[in-house]
Amino acid sequence: MTVTTETKVGRIAAEHPLATRVFARHGIDFCCGGGRPLREACGERGIDALRVLEEIRKELAAPGAPSDLWNKAPLGDLIDHILARHHRHLDEELPRLEAMARKVVAVHREKDPVRLPELLSVYLRLKAELDGHMAKEEQILFPMIRRGQGAMAGGPVAAMEHEHDVAGSLLRRLRELTDGYRVPAEACNTWRALWHGLKALEEDMHEHIHLENNILFPRALA
Repeated sequence: MTVTTETKVGRIAAEHPLATRVFARHGIDFCCGGGRPLREACGERGIDALRVLEEIRKELAAPGAPSDLWNKAPLGDLIDHILARHHRHLDEELPRLEAMARKVVAVHREKDPVRLPELLSVYLRLKAELDGHMAKEEQILFPMIRRGQGAMAGGPVAAMEHEHDVAGSLLRRLRELTDGYRVPAEACNTWRALWHGLKALEEDMHEHIHLENNILFPRALA
């Protein structure tokens, strides 16, 4: 594995997909923060970069490790995967989580009168951001890439990357407001389901943004 502590996190994730398990384990941002060297990303988290490298090596050496890499697949196939695995999933999940968030705030606001309303506000901003973002990708950027015009898509790509950064910031705020998605002892079933759903959303978005920022966009622009 030709990876060092100076290799950028996004490149590691793109060339060695199983490394994302290690990054997720340690809270290392490999999507929006993929442009940083591993050394720097680990330093921000107070983690030994050499130990993280060793964990990545173990993941890659594990039996049954997948060999297919999206950085070698046709761009059209990668777009189809992003649409089916991430966009269509969000079409269903975002309204579901909104309904649960509204219910939790309406019923339990007095138990946490500051954080619960802010959580709903941040989530609604995230949902609006993602709804508009996906529409622009599906109507403008992805068709350009399919037509072989990716090299001319610098402007749309830059806009999408900026919106990814905004979404990443909102996801981080949701994590802060939920204490890392630690379910309160007094939580009802809906509250618990909301926390689990938001955690799953964060994990899905990290993979989603990684595929676009670190693989699709660089390949399309090349």
